[in-house]
Amino acid sequence: MIRVLCLLALVSSGCALRRVPLDVLSKLPYEAKIELLEAENDLAVAVDRLDEAKAEVSRAAQQIRRAKDRERAADFELGNAKDADSKEIARLALTEADRRVTWLRARQELNVSEESLATRGLRCAEARYELARLTAARKAKLEGSERLEPADFEGQLKQCEGEYAQLKEGLRKSGQEAEAIKAKWEEARAALAKKTFDARASPFVE
Repeated sequence: MIRVLCLLALVSSGCALRRVPLDVLSKLPYEAKIELLEAENDLAVAVDRLDEAKAEVSRAAQQIRRAKDRERAADFELGNAKDADSKEIARLALTEADRRVTWLRARQELNVSEESLATRGLRCAEARYELARLTAARKAKLEGSERLEPADFEGQLKQCEGEYAQLKEGLRKSGQEAEAIKAKWEEARAALAKKTFDARASPFVE
């Protein structure tokens, strides 16, 4: 129970979910608690998924900063190139760096959307857990459980799952757009690699 309370404390703020009062659950038999383990584990997985989504946003922000430094360096190289070949390589490097930044920003938008999706997923897991707790309490005929309407708990879960599905569909469409941006970056990267003969040995291509 302590583990569950810690998990619930991590849920983002928003409209309050309908919950099963703890005084109703205080006499929940051990067998019923065992039946709640699956919903509890789903809740823990949802928390981990949100943590990872937040970490990815942080990692991507660092990548964008490095890419912008790379873009500035390429611009400097172009301004200081002395011959035609050097200018061409620097120009290709600047194009690649610019498109890299554009791609990373597009990917970061996806990361932020993934975080929103994970936040909603956590809320749905919480709603699913509350429904499981109510089902267990009513099955055990605990005092006070008869005053709680299953339809209310089912409704909040259904609403959350509908919102989750909408967010997921929006994320899918955004992902397709981001892939088109990534393709343009990879095209510029390939052109730079070809000009420098070997991307692995080139100081301009990662």
